[in-house]
Amino acid sequence: MDTGSYQPKQGETPNTETVVYVTADDLPLHCPLDRMRLWDSHPRVYLPLDDDNTALCPYCGTRFILTEALPSD
Repeated sequence: MDTGSYQPKQGETPNTETVVYVTADDLPLHCPLDRMRLWDSHPRVYLPLDDDNTALCPYCGTRFILTEALPSD
């Protein structure tokens, strides 16, 4: 399984990926991400991470998975 960040392909329609791997650099997490093609496909919504470091977009259903542990406070 490739755990790299989502990289859209030329001509790809918006939000065709159902799972997107993100890193701490992508926080605060929002959908759509700036690097997604047609970033204006739905209103930007900020997503809280669940206890298992995942988030689900209520608009397009994309599941975001944080691939690295966050530093403890």
